Amino acid sequence: MPTPTKGPRLGGGPAHEKLILANLATALFEHRSITTTEAKAKRLRPHAEKLISFAKKGDLASRRQVMKTIRDKSVVHFLFTEIGPAMAERNGGYTRIVKIGPRKGDNAPMAVIQLVMEPVSAKQGVVREAERAAAVSAPAADEVVVGDEAPAAESTDAAQVEAGGVEQPDTLPDADAPATADEGVEVDAAEVDPSDEKKDQA
Repeated sequence: MPTPTKGPRLGGGPAHEKLILANLATALFEHRSITTTEAKAKRLRPHAEKLISFAKKGDLASRRQVMKTIRDKSVVHFLFTEIGPAMAERNGGYTRIVKIGPRKGDNAPMAVIQLVMEPVSAKQGVVREAERAAAVSAPAADEVVVGDEAPAAESTDAAQVEAGGVEQPDTLPDADAPATADEGVEVDAAEVDPSDEKKDQA
């Protein structure tokens, strides 16, 4: 005996609910897009995506699993030959639910559920991977910058100390004094030069 599942009840009993989902899935694969209530669309989505996953495998066991739900062989053939290969590059998200205006009469919320048949471009995957890598590297870069700021501050302090040490000898008046004394020594040595003495004697 079938047991009810979680979520909104779509029929009077579990068996009725199972048949409603089977009929909705058959109509979805046959027409690629159907209009139904929002609750039925939300319940149909995981059911239909599971059947598409079987179709992507494409083996006999998967075909028999799908035949338990969809009794129309032409729809099963279309599912395995057209829809399954078209979804080969897509990893999940085979259906799309678009909400539309409420139904006239009972004001029930309506939605369109459709198959996503657009091809997956490699560029989108590359862009998503680049965004993920940038998001991961951004916190790491912040940590590196914080770590680099402290050594940079230390290096600037050390540079200022070294610059101060270099400037001190230039500003001291004693630094000029030995140079003057050396000049005086050289002058004294020139005065004591013997050639100058001979000239003086002559």
